[in-house]
Amino acid sequence: MSQSKIILKYGILITALIGGFFFFSKLIGVHENPYLRFLNLIFVVLGIRQAVKTNIELNKETNYITNLGLGIQTAALSVILSIIGVVGYVELINPEFLLSMNNSFLISGDLSIAELFITLLIEGMASVFIGSFVVMMFYKNHDKVLTSAFSNKS
Repeated sequence: MSQSKIILKYGILITALIGGFFFFSKLIGVHENPYLRFLNLIFVVLGIRQAVKTNIELNKETNYITNLGLGIQTAALSVILSIIGVVGYVELINPEFLLSMNNSFLISGDLSIAELFITLLIEGMASVFIGSFVVMMFYKNHDKVLTSAFSNKS
């Protein structure tokens, strides 16, 4: 599987998990709780992990920088798609949600939709880099493990 397909597949999957979690939260009436937004980081990290794991297993790519870049691109795609989803939700479905986001401790201000977009982009990109580096801490010696595993079989 090409790296662009991996990025697309797992970027969309992360976005679907975040969106599904939001709608589930709305269904049970806790969607305005700002603390639940921290759980989005779990979906991001899990998606990055799966993308890197898929790249290692299918493409035999063990280069740290390549996999770090793949993780960053995957999560960045999901952040952008998720922000577009939030903006669409506020603009088309529930404009009052912008008020509840402005009143949360994470944003706390009177942001316009454009300012909200920028705020969520900065917040999301921070999770992209943190999540990618956390995942790569697990895989940083993966190429050495593979090399030693193959050399021990001879």
